[in-house]
Amino acid sequence: MPAPLADSGAELVTRASRGDSGAFEALYRQHVGRVYGLCLRMTGQPESAEDLTQDTFVNAWRSLPGYEGRSSFSTWLHRIAVNAVLAKRRSRQGRNEVSMTDEAGEQMEFEVEAAMDEATPIDIERAIAGLPAGARDIVVLHGIYGYSHEEAA
Repeated sequence: MPAPLADSGAELVTRASRGDSGAFEALYRQHVGRVYGLCLRMTGQPESAEDLTQDTFVNAWRSLPGYEGRSSFSTWLHRIAVNAVLAKRRSRQGRNEVSMTDEAGEQMEFEVEAAMDEATPIDIERAIAGLPAGARDIVVLHGIYGYSHEEAA
């Protein structure tokens, strides 16, 4: 039976951790947009973001019985999403598909030229997508989602 809309987030989490798939579906519907947005901004690739969003919710369902509530559910879920993105990136780096340094081992620098007062949301998204993965992570996690520097690190 689907979870009523009046359920609080805490009640949904409790029910979902006990195996109530309807409650988990309600949590999914509440959080899928933000998780997808985070994955998209960190990867810059819609297809990867979709896969990582799915991975995030599969991992959350599996891990939910161990969720202790020390942080909000959304914070816990975002951490799972960030870990999924970073794990995918590490697996690609191991196959040399992603690189943040040039052949000489020097750090690549990217310059984004745009006047902030003239920037549109599309311009900002394009600028974020043009950053190397590590820099994109910092901008997304700290600048957009408000993580502290320590949390983003």
